[in-house]
Amino acid sequence: METVFLVQHSRVLPSGTEDVKIIGVYRTLDTAKAAIQRLETQPGFAKHPNIIDPGVAAEESGFYIGEYELDRDHWVDGFVTLAGDREV
Repeated sequence: METVFLVQHSRVLPSGTEDVKIIGVYRTLDTAKAAIQRLETQPGFAKHPNIIDPGVAAEESGFYIGEYELDRDHWVDGFVTLAGDREV
């Protein structure tokens, strides 16, 4: 099994919506963490420099690292879009 590490930065806007930026895809966890170290003092990122676990702290802002297996579907259940309490 071959995997890669996706680094993203997410921040929760005052409206409650999420602003997500894809930082990059890395071969190892160490190179993913090194990317975060290069960015954590840059404008914008410096306000939310922590590495977060989105499964535990979905409302927090910061960097997160996801490990993904190559050549595999990772979203397989479809989706719906909700507007208030109805599907659109």
